[in-house]
Formats: sequence, C-alpha cells, structure tokens
Amino acid sequence: MEQPLVSEVEAGEKGEEEWRAYQYVGRSASVHVGRGEEVSVEEIRSASAFSDPYYPPSIHAALVSSPEPDHPQDQAVVYQGGYGGYPTGYTSKEYGREILDEVEIRQLLMDHVGHRCCWGSRPARRWKICAIEDCNVYMGTLETFMEEREIIRETEPYLGGKIDGKDRGPELGIWELDLRSEFPLLFVSHKETKVKIPHSEAIEKCSGCDSRGEIACPTCNAGQERGCYKENQMTQCPACYGRGLIAHRDGSDTVCTNCNGKGMLPCATCGSRGLVKCQTCSGQGSLLARSIALVKWRTLSNRKVSAASGAASVPDEVFHGARGVQLCNIQAYQCTPAFFADSYLLNRFSSEVIAGRSPVPPSARVICERHMISVVPVTRVTMAHGNRSFSFYIIGYSREVYIRDYPGKLCWGLCCCLEWLKI
Repeated sequence: MEQPLVSEVEAGEKGEEEWRAYQYVGRSASVHVGRGEEVSVEEIRSASAFSDPYYPPSIHAALVSSPEPDHPQDQAVVYQGGYGGYPTGYTSKEYGREILDEVEIRQLLMDHVGHRCCWGSRPARRWKICAIEDCNVYMGTLETFMEEREIIRETEPYLGGKIDGKDRGPELGIWELDLRSEFPLLFVSHKETKVKIPHSEAIEKCSGCDSRGEIACPTCNAGQERGCYKENQMTQCPACYGRGLIAHRDGSDTVCTNCNGKGMLPCATCGSRGLVKCQTCSGQGSLLARSIALVKWRTLSNRKVSAASGAASVPDEVFHGARGVQLCNIQAYQCTPAFFADSYLLNRFSSEVIAGRSPVPPSARVICERHMISVVPVTRVTMAHGNRSFSFYIIGYSREVYIRDYPGKLCWGLCCCLEWLKI
C-alpha cells in the first residue's frame, strides 16, 4: 500500500483533497527554506528517485560497508501514477502516515503525563481537543568521514642492539603508509591508532643528562648549575639535631644511634655521591627515537532543520532523534546538492545543507561523505478549557510527545530541584 509523506485536508463540500501550505521559518540551527509556499505531491513523489547510495572506489574498496545512521529512517514510498493526483479511493492512511483520532491522541498524552512526577492527568483527560494541525519537519544531514594523520616522536632508553634506521631503506611519508588492516567501517564516530613508521629509528644523545647517564642529586645539590654538583653533601641528623648525643631527663647523654654520634647523615637520595641515575635514559646516556603515525578516523556531522511555523517552538534536538521518511541518501567522495525534479524548495534546502559543510583540518583527508534528507511527521494538538489552552506535539513514527507548558503541573517548578537533590 502506498501512502503520502504529508497529510491531506478536506476542503470544500465536494471533498477535494489538497496539500497544506507550510510556513517555513528560520532559526539559529535551522535553514530558511521559504515562506508561504506549497510543497506539492509531485515534489514529494520525486523524492526517492535519487536515494540509491553511491560508494566511490578507493584503496579501501573492500571495506566500504558503513554502519546505519543512529536513527534509521523509513524509505519513502512514491506513487508511480501520473501527476493528476491520487488514484480513486486513495486515503491518506494508505500513504504511510496514519491519521490519529482523538482517542489515540488523548491516550498518547495521558501516557506521557503518567511518566512525569507531579503532573496531574485532569487536563489530558477532560480538556477539549480544539485543533489538530500537521506541521512536518525536514531534516538535512551531511556527514563527512575523514582520516587525519600526524607524526609524533617517541623515545625510549637505548639498550644496545640493531635499529631500523635509514640505512635499511628510505623513511616512508605519513600518507604512504598502507593502513588497510586498520581501516574502520565508514562513518564510525571515532577510531584512533598508532603505527610505527618504518626506517625512522635513530640513536640520539640524552638531553636530560648530556649523555652522562647521571644528573645532579635534586636533594643535596638543588639549585646547582646544569652539569655541576658537589660530593659528600651531608644533612643534619633530625634525632640529635647535629649534637651526636641524645639528652635525657636525668641529665645524662647517650650517643645518638641514628648518626652514630656524628651529628650528620649522608644524603638519603644519592648517598652523598652528588649524582643520581638519569630517569630519561635509565642511565644509558642514549635514547632510541622513532617516528609514530597517529591516525584518527572520525565523522564530522552537519545537521539542519526546516520546521513548519507550527513547530517552530520545538528545539531542533527533539527532531534529531525522531523517526521519519528518508527522501534522499547519497554517498560519494564529495556530495553535491541532491536533485529533485519537481521540488525547488527541497533542492534549495539540500544546497543549504551542503553549503554548511564542516571544515576539514589541513592534516586530514576526506574519505567519503553522506548526504541525507528526511521528513519527520509532526502533529500539533491544541487543547482548551474555558479561556485556557495549551499545545503539544506528536513527533515521528515512534509518536514521541513533546510538551513544554503543561497546565496540570502540581509541583510549582520544584521537580527539577528535587531531582537534582536526589530526593
């Protein structure tokens, strides 16, 4: 059964079906698509004509499979008839968008209220449903999967033996390394690995000790100039305070056993040698240095939302996690704006998403891009009682409820505080 991507409304006594005009509004995280212009059925019908993903050839051709998006979208079902309208007997429910009746709407609201602390159910049960409005939202995403490489230098004490230096071959450039065995699935959020660059090892002098293997003792030679030290530096005995004798209450003295009567103690760190082993080179005086390629794969994501005026007050983050109908899914080395044969508005929206491409660091290269456009069904419901009213939204095919100002809150705004205090 084929079903429409936007709902229809009855107009006139003859029951003619027409598409609702959506007032698109721009906001800080959204794209301004237009104002007061209709999105026709022909525009939506052509949406999935270009949804087949394209995987460009590359050296990683055996690993081009990619994980599914965080929130998979239902594929668009497109009517294949002429452009004269829906076939006879076609109802909006047959197009995939189920029309909610008042019983279902009220039940969704009551379930949502029932999971909220201190929210009364009376408005959900008793208030009258005054208006039900469709205000679909378009989601545009451009994901840039890139590989970033940089060289870092690592050292370790050189303990002798052969090294993999330039005498064994030329040192490879960072982008000459074959990392197919490490290559992840496309569009993973993040992966990092370190790879040794062949023939990059070299023996270097330890700069910490000037290749001596020892440095001045930081305890008894603190403050000495670099490369200078003094031997036989002693410290005062803390038991006898340098006297060499321990005084007793009866007036007698005994030899201090801590310093054997000398009153001074050798340095506990170096034994008064004045030198300690260099920890950088472990006393070897030389370091084995090598170049390491630090490789990072990550996905840069740019998202834009085009919301109808009726849904302008809903935060964009709510739509990011909603399930909708995927109109376009293009994958290429560098994506270009999608082309919809009969929809100027969708073409312009796609161009805006592509124009917001995230900048790529100079040390990185783009592996692949993925461009998706989807439509998320949104129903705005207005309920009233006397001179009071409020609105809430039913979003996506999972029918998530979003409500900001519910009139039946009984906690006077203290729920957030109680939750923060874990009461």
